[in-house]
Amino acid sequence: MSDEEERERAYGWGNERLNEDMQFSVVPGGPARYVHTTDKAVEYVTVAREDGVLGYLWACDADDAAGWQVRPAGGDDAYNAGVSWTMRLRDPKARGLTPSQALAELAASPGNPQIGRVVAGSRATASGLAELRELAGANQAPKPETPRVRRGS
Repeated sequence: MSDEEERERAYGWGNERLNEDMQFSVVPGGPARYVHTTDKAVEYVTVAREDGVLGYLWACDADDAAGWQVRPAGGDDAYNAGVSWTMRLRDPKARGLTPSQALAELAASPGNPQIGRVVAGSRATASGLAELRELAGANQAPKPETPRVRRGS
């Protein structure tokens, strides 16, 4: 057996299944999730750390919707916090809680220094997600980064 044939055998490169087209199919199930958008009024709470507001958790019982609205000014940490808060919405949904019940439950949780905490007394209502995006500053075009000029080499 040649070295090439031995490598193919050892690493499975000679396996005919590796040459077949991949077949993808939708698998039912997955984690329980609230609908991620609505055109109705939403209740929301502010999530912040010591260095500022990261974003807003929101809920709309009428559409069984809940989610996270990032505050872009919070930078990468705000986007990362959103992943954690969105993941935390899965358990209340799996237990059959309404979005507003989930919001109340998460508002009572301690959060942590990385993902922030719900600001006490911040529960409010917005006419819709567009108003919440405006509050978060998400509708503003990002400021172009100032090019850095290297001087001397």
